Amino acid sequence: MPPPSPRPSLDPLTTGAVGLAVVAVSSSAPLIAYAAAPALAIAFWRNLLAVAVLSPFALARRRAEFRRLTVGVGRREGLFCVLSGVALAGHFATWVPSAQLTSVATSTALVATQPVWQGLIARAQGRPLPRVVWIGIAVAVGGAAVATGVDVGVSGRAVLGDVLALIGAMFAAVYTAFGERARVSISTTTYTTICYGICALILLALCLVGGVRLTGFDGRTWLAILALVAGAQLLGHSMFNYALQKIPATTVSVLILLEAPGAALLGWAWLGQVPRPYALLGMALLLVGVAVVVLGGGRAARRPAPVALPADPTPLND
Repeated sequence: MPPPSPRPSLDPLTTGAVGLAVVAVSSSAPLIAYAAAPALAIAFWRNLLAVAVLSPFALARRRAEFRRLTVGVGRREGLFCVLSGVALAGHFATWVPSAQLTSVATSTALVATQPVWQGLIARAQGRPLPRVVWIGIAVAVGGAAVATGVDVGVSGRAVLGDVLALIGAMFAAVYTAFGERARVSISTTTYTTICYGICALILLALCLVGGVRLTGFDGRTWLAILALVAGAQLLGHSMFNYALQKIPATTVSVLILLEAPGAALLGWAWLGQVPRPYALLGMALLLVGVAVVVLGGGRAARRPAPVALPADPTPLND
């Protein structure tokens, strides 16, 4: 996958979108744990309902863009959207069940390893990260683990949840990497409609093959699913996808880590899952790590590349 082209400078609208996205996605894990429905069913409905909301506007305003993605060079961008949807389905199919198999805090902390995988993807693309960014990632991931009170379970159920959350982090990194590439030339509405649509189709197939119940839930569960659609999906994922046009995927992945303390606090207040006393220290470390990545990465991007001096044709006399 070729690396994305340079982005325009960050603006207040993008900054606000990222802040809104962080608040929205923080509600995801607590709502999943709260809903009395199979995890894959929750993931399917949140994507399908998001497509139902986006499709009327997308089809009315973006028809030309959809057509462009089916012919000529536009097919490559269309393929990035499809692959992003596949990776998003893999993320939901692994991470969403993990939130019901292990604690909200542990699930969120392990999926917070996404920036590590994102950095490795960037390196594979020929874009090695500056050392200061890796330091920031390490501090932020460590802070997320401390803030959420991660405690790897010893039961078979908890261990399975921990492994699924880690795999979910890998899929999330791939999803963000493809989204970064697609958002170079595709609008947020078109990209998210295709991505969520592909994701919903794959999750539907998984539910049908696995015999997962998709209906018959109580009113409380449907309200939780609708809250996931409005918050974590439309205001969370979509706003992060919007920001990918101006913020590198690795930086976006680190900013997503701010979900960890938010989810832990909601899990404490709503579900009674009390975090460890070190939560404040972890949150401080997380914020420091995020600041290091954002500021250090920005300075590295602005630093001019070294210019090679022309060779002196006159030989030196010893």
